Amino acid sequence: MIDILFYLFEHYLPDACPEPAALARKLMAAGFEDDDISEAMDWLAGFADAEPAQAALAASTATRFYHEAEMARLPAECRGFLAFLEQAEAIDATTRELILERVLALSDEEIPLAKLKGIVLMVVWRQQLPLDALILEELLEDDYGFDDVGDLGDEPARPLFH
Repeated sequence: MIDILFYLFEHYLPDACPEPAALARKLMAAGFEDDDISEAMDWLAGFADAEPAQAALAASTATRFYHEAEMARLPAECRGFLAFLEQAEAIDATTRELILERVLALSDEEIPLAKLKGIVLMVVWRQQLPLDALILEELLEDDYGFDDVGDLGDEPARPLFH
């Protein structure tokens, strides 16, 4: 599924993505499997459900403590990376919570850092947030997060910008 999300990142602007039915047809034509398309479409639909619940966090200065279930799925390096992004002011509390919600919506038992970086990139892309060049480089450092994920096997990483 993650490869579909990166395909969308590469080929569409966040506000120019086709409607779900048309997008599913385009993804099928691009060679993606039905199950992966369905999973990606469900994952993307989760943005609409999650965004209103995050609005109350915008002005929060509270420290984020992780629940045991979250810590089991997000290793220390992932939690540290989210803290780094907040301290660098690349994301705020609202965006952090949206990232966490979207990460925990995945079926993976434990999320590797490379995959977290990919999800961060997708959330930032979806929200059309500006990113500092160094932060963007850090997010892209793992070839879209596929090195540790195994979603694409031996396929080479595709270029981000055309």
